[in-house]
Amino acid sequence: MDEALANLLPVMIATATVPFAPIIVLLLLLGEGGLGKATAFAAGNIAVRLVQGIVFAYTFGSATEAEAEAGVAYIASTLLVVIGILLLISAYKKWRKEVDPDDPPPEWMTKISGLSALKAAGAGALYVTISPKQWILTLAAITTIGEAGLSLASNAGLYLLFILASQIFMLAPIVFYAVAPQQATKPLEAMQGWLERNSRTILILVSLVFGVWLLVKGINGLIS
Repeated sequence: MDEALANLLPVMIATATVPFAPIIVLLLLLGEGGLGKATAFAAGNIAVRLVQGIVFAYTFGSATEAEAEAGVAYIASTLLVVIGILLLISAYKKWRKEVDPDDPPPEWMTKISGLSALKAAGAGALYVTISPKQWILTLAAITTIGEAGLSLASNAGLYLLFILASQIFMLAPIVFYAVAPQQATKPLEAMQGWLERNSRTILILVSLVFGVWLLVKGINGLIS
């Protein structure tokens, strides 16, 4: 379990530090009825991650039953190589200032505070559903957990921990605002501004560092 958690930690960090969802949560929090809308957005996000986990876990489990253990390990390592390459491509595109499909449409930044709570939940679900980078990182988490060969309960626990960790920069501002709304406004505004100014740099670093890490991990799995 400890080894599996250590292997999963980089994927948790990579998922948590993608800045767009936290920016949207901050925009929602700072608007009218912000607490309910931000909570709904996070709930929609988490719901899709749970569905992704079930789908990937079922697919991975089916492959384990159909193939030999060595074959499954080979598939898992190949997926990590592909994921690493895709993240490196994403870093290159962002460095070259090319359009990244993970970027939310510009109108989200201006219209997000006008969403109802129900639409905010839908936006949270849609963001994870249409984001290639989020699918890639979820797949990396599922693959890492599956490689550990733990029990079903342990796998589920690790995946729930991954979900919690991946939402930490969304959930922390929500909790802060819920506990002390008046005191939270200025720090949250400052955080929002910093994230917007540095989102490109953060994405380049996250994609580069974890792309290399997953690529090396996958190649080691293939040649071992």
